[in-house]
Amino acid sequence: MRLLPLKDPERSWRHIKAQWKMDAEGVGEDFATFGGIAAFDALTSKEGDSQGLYHLTDGGRVHAVCQVRRLLMSKFTGPALSARFVNVSPIYDLGLADIGDYAQMLVALFSGVVWLSRDALSASHIRFFLKSPGDSQFFTALKVATPLSPFSKFTIEGALIECSLKEANVASGAAS
Repeated sequence: MRLLPLKDPERSWRHIKAQWKMDAEGVGEDFATFGGIAAFDALTSKEGDSQGLYHLTDGGRVHAVCQVRRLLMSKFTGPALSARFVNVSPIYDLGLADIGDYAQMLVALFSGVVWLSRDALSASHIRFFLKSPGDSQFFTALKVATPLSPFSKFTIEGALIECSLKEANVASGAAS
């Protein structure tokens, strides 16, 4: 799966909602009652292209959407990425995908944000807001410091993951 920007947010979001609506209605659920949809509707209708909206896709299906923004925050020495407003496909909320698939999708989403921090949205710190505190169980192993970890710091407080990335030259020097 890849985390990609929504090129035309309003049109792309309409397409994603249509796919997700079919998924929900396919098992007798009313898509209009899904939480977070209205917030993402508001984000996609904003003028300009600075919303920072991304979607996690495998090429055929969109599994999740979120907002990723590059910010300067006084608590960090450099830029930080903030990933929030995570919405997932109804296949996860309605149990059409099992818990392992859900965990894999969340980890892929987080990995996509880490990739953005090393590439297009260069940042040394990440704030990743999970859908719920219960989702933190899929990331607890990352709190253990290891020489090959890309993180110099990794914490989870409730539904918030905060991490700092090791310097790229330090990480590549350790791999030599």
